[in-house]
Amino acid sequence: MNPTVRKILLVLLAVICLGCAARVGYQIFQYDQGDKTYAEAEALVDLPDLSSLPAPTLPQVDVSSSSGSDTSSTPEPVYVDPYADALRNMDFTALREVNDDILGWILIPDTKISYPLVQGEDNEYYLNRTWRKTRNSVGAIFMECQNSSDLSDFNTIIYGHRMNNSSMFGILKSFEKQSFWASHPYVYITDDNGSHRYEIFAAYEVSVEGDTYRLGFSSDASKQSFIDYCLSQSVIDTGITPTIYDRILTLSTCTGNGHATRWVVQAVLKGEAPSDAAQNVQPEEPISSNPDSSQITDTPASSGNSSSDSSTSQADSSAQDEPDSPSSSAATSQQGATSSEEPPRISQDIRPDPDEET
Repeated sequence: MNPTVRKILLVLLAVICLGCAARVGYQIFQYDQGDKTYAEAEALVDLPDLSSLPAPTLPQVDVSSSSGSDTSSTPEPVYVDPYADALRNMDFTALREVNDDILGWILIPDTKISYPLVQGEDNEYYLNRTWRKTRNSVGAIFMECQNSSDLSDFNTIIYGHRMNNSSMFGILKSFEKQSFWASHPYVYITDDNGSHRYEIFAAYEVSVEGDTYRLGFSSDASKQSFIDYCLSQSVIDTGITPTIYDRILTLSTCTGNGHATRWVVQAVLKGEAPSDAAQNVQPEEPISSNPDSSQITDTPASSGNSSSDSSTSQADSSAQDEPDSPSSSAATSQQGATSSEEPPRISQDIRPDPDEET
């Protein structure tokens, strides 16, 4: 080989190696800065020590009422969830002095998901900004800008990046395994109204155009169709079936399979049916399963319907693996729920669109 050509090739190879090393180094730096920023948030909010609490367990089906035993005995005490009880008095004043977009805190016990929950004026701002509004590719855990900040919507959507180090929403992919759900069955959101325990009931991969991202619901029938759709898509069988009187939480992140799909984990906060509620909801035209939705198979397991202590008083693409965040080209957002027959969906222009990493 010509010595000159050889030298040129060696120089090019060295430049490529240096570029790769710089990229990896920058990614590690971003992760480190992100970890420090969110550790600071935990200190400011005085996050209670949860390490001594028992691991969350699946609710047991109560068979006593059907066993024919005497029901006149002393009633059982009301169950108080230890995590909700520990979290309910969290004070967000210090966090809001830094950022008044803070809504509360989201936690899945025994995972890395323990972060401030924010909501911006659009779905772009927190893609590459932390809870402190400082630039970092880890971003923040943020609520869909069209949702009500008090979690009162029938379907509330929360986005987070899928990071290589399993931070942010990186761990959500593990819910494709029935065993992981069984040991991590709840999502806790704490805000000014207390701590709320959501029961995870579904996990699946869905098209960015899928009905999972519906926001407005014009009737009880549309809510029931949405529930049926979510259950039909799930790759795990939890035995938990939401009702139209409950509230659903949709956690959304990316899949690693390109820009066309997202991975979602859905949980339900149990509500109470009004005393005059109809026994049966007549379904509207059912939501069709999106042919683009990709299913990941896993061995199903079952769990009885659970009753919970639902409410206790109280990017830089270089460092991210898979963000689930709105596209950087978004310029507009839709209004929330409408009275139209077809409930609105999030415009694909503001749907999470990742910059994928290897």
